[in-house]
Amino acid sequence: MRFTSPPVSDETFSRLAKGGGGAEAMAELRVWQCLKTRLLIRALVLEAKAAGHPHADLAARAYDLLAEMESQGREQVEPELCHPAVGAWALRTYRSLRAGTGAKDDPGRLAALVVAIAVRARIACEVRLAVEEDAVVLPGLGRLTVPAGARGVLDVTVRPDADGAELDIGRSTVRADPLRDGAGWQVLRRLPADSGLSLVVDDADPYRWPAGHVTESRLSESRLEHWASCLRDAWRVLTARHWTVAAELTSGISVLTPIHAPAFGQNSATSRETFGTVALSEPQHGLGMAATFAHEIQHAKLTALTDTVELTLPENGRRHYAPWRNDPRPVNGLLQGAYAYLGVAGFWRRQHASEQGARAFRGQVEFARWRQAAYGVTGTLMASGGLNERGAEFVKAMRGTLEAWLDEPVDLAAVAQARREADQHLESWRRRNS
Repeated sequence: MRFTSPPVSDETFSRLAKGGGGAEAMAELRVWQCLKTRLLIRALVLEAKAAGHPHADLAARAYDLLAEMESQGREQVEPELCHPAVGAWALRTYRSLRAGTGAKDDPGRLAALVVAIAVRARIACEVRLAVEEDAVVLPGLGRLTVPAGARGVLDVTVRPDADGAELDIGRSTVRADPLRDGAGWQVLRRLPADSGLSLVVDDADPYRWPAGHVTESRLSESRLEHWASCLRDAWRVLTARHWTVAAELTSGISVLTPIHAPAFGQNSATSRETFGTVALSEPQHGLGMAATFAHEIQHAKLTALTDTVELTLPENGRRHYAPWRNDPRPVNGLLQGAYAYLGVAGFWRRQHASEQGARAFRGQVEFARWRQAAYGVTGTLMASGGLNERGAEFVKAMRGTLEAWLDEPVDLAAVAQARREADQHLESWRRRNS
């Protein structure tokens, strides 16, 4: 397998620091994240052998098959290899092998990735797969129900054809179709928004999200159609006025992971483990989903960037006020929040003019509140003593973007409402944290 990658360029760093980046920046970040996954896979194979893991040989054989497949064409391996859940599995498995903590994270699962790639790329192969439960997830592809009584290390033969592949597992055969369900097979479904965007709904992989207790089980067809409708509406909003966010979404995000909704409102998040995934609870409408993407794409970009460029100094224990949180935040968390709300402010800066009535007023309130909040936090960050030289450069550029937005006209009533909401949050935060 190949391990070379160009560095994130100074031009990309500068564009990201100003709050944007575009498709080119996301592509550079994605290259680095794929390289990280490759290195983790190589490391876990070696670590499994050193630790004497019972599935070390399975992992080594699967790794050799991956290298052989890649020699036939990197484009056949890359999409499945860079599926977000693969990176999460590789990271957690490497960590557990290093720590010697149990057998939950199995290096032998690499064979399931080989099968997924073989099905998708229509490559005939034979691999040995460890089966411990009644189903096996093929990363990025689907969930395979294992025939009754089939447990242990089984021989799997992949026999591809024009519509997928027949999988001979032990003495049984299951058909894996990349586009539709079948007997013993549930495909990971796609939500096509329009030309240029298609996202996988990963509601099956056990590594799809770090906090497994918050993930939803497989969405019903009616719920899936609601998600698809919201995504189509969100895409129309983004492509009409938010071209940079739309380009970044297309270039950097490939997976939606449904998570449980809170008692009030909605949840959304990204994770360092699963670059390329946005986790969110049931969307209410397209506009809200578009705003969520504008928020979460910022987190995704900054998290990926800080895997390659350190922006903060070692943790010093100091905590700071964040106008969007109820708890005091360390510098790195404060930076993440400020960067995300720079994106939120930018979204409403462009969007409020497209709305009417109460929605237009609310859009102006959102813009006024979050441009001021993020700007104020950049000042906190600059004075915190927690940024290194590159971090100070990054935050200075963020501050320049926000400072220019402070001069843009907003309805005075909206400014007043934004100020009231900000004051209420600060008062509540002080009561909570005094």
